[in-house]
Amino acid sequence: METISVPKIISSQDLVYQDKFQRLYRIVAEFDGFTKEYYVSDRGQRAALLAVRKKEVLLVRQYRLLINGLSLEIPGGRVDEDEVPEVAAIRECLEETGIQCFNLKPLITYHLGLDAIKNPTYIYISEEFKEKTKDKEGRRVWVPLDRCVEMVFAGQIVDSLSIIGLLSYQTLLGKQ
Repeated sequence: METISVPKIISSQDLVYQDKFQRLYRIVAEFDGFTKEYYVSDRGQRAALLAVRKKEVLLVRQYRLLINGLSLEIPGGRVDEDEVPEVAAIRECLEETGIQCFNLKPLITYHLGLDAIKNPTYIYISEEFKEKTKDKEGRRVWVPLDRCVEMVFAGQIVDSLSIIGLLSYQTLLGKQ
């Protein structure tokens, strides 16, 4: 049942499952006249980074199980405990690409879901970076933003983090 009212009571979280990547918990919300049960997957915060040089965006190739293939994505990942999202974005970019970024600017913050997935996500932009390690495996690639957008609509870039980041950045540039 859907509603526009706020629940009178929200029960405490009952942990259903936990591993090092997520917690799954059950919440019961009591509304006026009915009760609704929610199962929430808490995957923690995540952060990503759009490194930009001359209208090109840094992407990383990574194997992804659900498509059983390589995916081109913006660098990003989980925010560790005792870490702020901006620092996590810098760390993830360095780990995944060997590029260290500086002077980040916030691009967009969003929630993947509002009922069942708790995964606040922060995407930043950086135009200042330094190559810290060589790309011996061919993981990183610089792609023109226009081409990235074409790849989104052609189904070649399919992960939500990259799609939201790339389209947000394109929209921001269009307003300048």
